[in-house]
Amino acid sequence: MIDLNQPHLRTNLLNGEKILVSPHRNNRPWQGQIEDISTEQRPSYDDKCYLCPTNKRADGSINPDYDSSFVFVNDFSALLSDTTKGEYNEANLLKAESERGICKVIAFSPRHDLTLPEMSVEDIKKVVDVWQHEFIELSKTEWIKYIQIFENKGSIMGCSNPHPHGQIWAQHTLPTEIEKETQNLKQHFDLTKRSLLTDYWQLEEKQNTRVIINNEHFIVVVPFWAAWPYETLVISKRHCQHIGQFTEEEKTDLAKTLQELTIKYDNIFQTSFPYSAGMHQAPVNGEEHPEWHWHMHFYPPLLRSASVKKFMVGYEMLATPQRDITPEYAAEVIKGQSNIHYKSK
Repeated sequence: MIDLNQPHLRTNLLNGEKILVSPHRNNRPWQGQIEDISTEQRPSYDDKCYLCPTNKRADGSINPDYDSSFVFVNDFSALLSDTTKGEYNEANLLKAESERGICKVIAFSPRHDLTLPEMSVEDIKKVVDVWQHEFIELSKTEWIKYIQIFENKGSIMGCSNPHPHGQIWAQHTLPTEIEKETQNLKQHFDLTKRSLLTDYWQLEEKQNTRVIINNEHFIVVVPFWAAWPYETLVISKRHCQHIGQFTEEEKTDLAKTLQELTIKYDNIFQTSFPYSAGMHQAPVNGEEHPEWHWHMHFYPPLLRSASVKKFMVGYEMLATPQRDITPEYAAEVIKGQSNIHYKSK
C-alpha cells in the first residue's frame, strides 16, 4: 500500500492516462492570476442577446417567441454537413482528411438569467427531453457516427454568450476521447462480460468516500482519477449505451441530479460556478457497442476561491495532468454543500 497523502500517480479508468496527485502543494502561497468575479445581475430578457426569444441572431435569423428550450443549427458551425469528402497526404508525413458534421445550439430556456442550478426540475427535465430527442433524430442520419452533447458555462470557460445554453456536435468520425474510452470499456467487457462503469460505481458506492449524490437511477462521484479540482462524474446505474434509451423516470432523476449537483457547485464559493460538462455515450450507425455505458463529465476550473482557477499549463501540457487537493477532499467539500441555492437563502 502507498500513502495517498504523499505524491502519487492515479490511473484514469476510462482513457488509461495517469494523473499526478500532490496533496502537500495545496498549502503553497498564491501570487498568480486572480480572475474577475462577475457580480452582474442579468435581466430575464436582453434585447441585445442572440439567444433570447424574438431577437435577431448574427446571421439575420429571428428567434421564435419560445417558452421552453429552443434548438437551432449553429450560425457559425465548426462542422458542416456538405463538406466535400477527401484526404491529403504529403510523403506520409503531412496527413489530413475532410470531416462532416452538424452543430446545434440549445437555449435551455427563454430566461436570459437562469442557469441550470436556478431552474426548476421540471424545466431541466425539458432540457433532458430535448437532449434525448436530438440524439435520436441525429442518429437517423446514416453518415453520423458520434453525437457529443455538452455545455460550456461561464466566460472563464470560453462561453461567448451569457444566455444559458448548450451545444450538440454530431460528426462522421469518432473523437479522440471516445476512441480511448471505447478501447478501455471494451477491454473490460470482453474479459468480464460486465460494464466497466457498473463495476466502478458499485465499488465507489461500497467505499463511499468520493460519492456526492446517490439516488435510484444515478450516482455522482469525484472520480478516483479526477484531474480538475472539483471534477465529477455522473453515471447511470442502469447499463445504458446512450441517452436515447433513458426512461421517463430516468430522465426525471437525471434532471434532479443535475439540479442538485450544480446547486452544490454554486454554493462552494457562492458564485455561478463555471464548468465544461458533457455526456459520453456509444457511437451510432456502426457496430454494436454493448461495452458502452452512459456517463457525464463535469470539468470545473475553480480551485481556491471564486477568483482563483486551476491552470493546465507547463507540466500538465507537456507531461501529465497534476492536481493538489485530493479527490477525496474535493468530494467532502462538494457533498457538504447545501441543496438549497445560496441565492435562495
